[in-house]
Order: sequence, then structure tokens, then C-alpha cells
Amino acid sequence: MKETLADRIQALRKKAGLTQIELAERIGISKSQFIRYESKNVQPPADTLNTLADVLGTSVDYLISGDKSEKAKTSLKNAELLQRFKEIDALPEPEQNVLIKVISAYIRDFKAKQAYAQ
Repeated sequence: MKETLADRIQALRKKAGLTQIELAERIGISKSQFIRYESKNVQPPADTLNTLADVLGTSVDYLISGDKSEKAKTSLKNAELLQRFKEIDALPEPEQNVLIKVISAYIRDFKAKQAYAQ
């Protein structure tokens, strides 16, 4: 079954630990209008989608189509780094876990060197 706009809104809301009422208040709409977006798969107007994406920490592209790459493009300035992360994302999970451990160790060591250099 394909994930819908309503499914993505609901999943992100729950992940953020917000109730329908809390999220509706944060984006400046009524609870009943919000329920239409989350339960009846009614698409919000563009300004509401923008606010919703900002509050939920995602992109409008992700809300509408499930496309996560646009959010990554806006947050990662280094194009080569973005490409490598896409390649890592395509690897099997065990290989991804190995790379996550290597990257985490490198970052930890870098931060330790910075802390001792001060």
C-alpha cells in the first residue's frame, strides 16, 4: 500500500510527540481542518503545507510525494557528500551499519582532538 500525504503527516506528528490539537495550533488552523488533512487525505493549501513542513522539520516535497532528497539537498551543501550518502542509503543494512560506526568513530576522534587542542 502506497503511503499518502495523510500517512506522512500523521507519522511525522507522532514522531514529534504532538497531538492533533497541538499541531493544529502550531500551524494556525482549527483541529477540525487539521483532521481533514490527516484523516481524509485532503491536501492543505501551499502556505499551510509550508508551515506544516517547517514545524515537522521536513520538506513540502516529502509531505506531498515522500521524496526525502529535496530536504537533504537543502541541508547538505557539499554535493559529493550528498551523493555518497545516497550511495550508502542504497547499500544493505549491515554495510550501512558498518559505515555508520566508522563515521561515528571518526567524528568522535575529531571532536576529541579539537577539545585537547584548546
